[in-house]
Amino acid sequence: MNKSGKMIFILFSFVTYFSATKMANAAPQIPIPSLQFVQPSKSPADTAVTLQIILLLTILSLAPSILIMLTSFTRIVIVLSFVRNGLGIQQVPPNQVLIGLALFMTVFVMAPVWNDINSEAFQPYMNQQISTDEALAKAQVPLRNFMFRQTREKDLALFVHYAKLQNEVKTLNDIPTYVLIPAFIISELKTAFQMGFVIFIPFLVIDMIVSSTLMSMGMLMLPPVMISLPFKILLFVMVDGWNIVVNSLLAGFH
Repeated sequence: MNKSGKMIFILFSFVTYFSATKMANAAPQIPIPSLQFVQPSKSPADTAVTLQIILLLTILSLAPSILIMLTSFTRIVIVLSFVRNGLGIQQVPPNQVLIGLALFMTVFVMAPVWNDINSEAFQPYMNQQISTDEALAKAQVPLRNFMFRQTREKDLALFVHYAKLQNEVKTLNDIPTYVLIPAFIISELKTAFQMGFVIFIPFLVIDMIVSSTLMSMGMLMLPPVMISLPFKILLFVMVDGWNIVVNSLLAGFH
């Protein structure tokens, strides 16, 4: 770079620096507001209210898991999925329809339990007749009774054994809820798979008959599923399959 080029570069640098400095000094100072989300509590009551709000938010975040695991939803949605897979149509009914039907059937089955929780725990708590601990204790009773009725003794004994509570459990009231919940879940899974096996049998028989017929006719290139599907749908409609499945599900809860 020659001398003239160096002089031009130095001059340009000085002009740029002074311009930027002048603009920075002339720019208005915009105040940035401060937000104080956490403030020290003035009394123990403020701390208690904060903890109650945190507990409520935690319960709301766990509401889907509670709905799925502590109610009849698990058994219902698994059995309905078995029906769809047994028919051999993977997208009919769609998942939204199956989950919606399972959800409303869950509301129907659990309505007596939720009514008991509302009358014995929620309403007295809202009327300030009982404390939070008493409300939680009373709300567990109808739900625990429902889970005990659906849980097999073998599954319950399994978790009692691994919790090392054999000497402490004398009645059902002595079984902690954290022991009851997994026992209830695996009992629901077993019941759902048993019902799914029974649902699959007639559809399997139709598939075997159609497959044997096609092989005896030498039509090996024709997929048996395409031929058996209309017959399975016809059988399911003729026997009013949805009514039978729903009736079996509702009768299974006691």
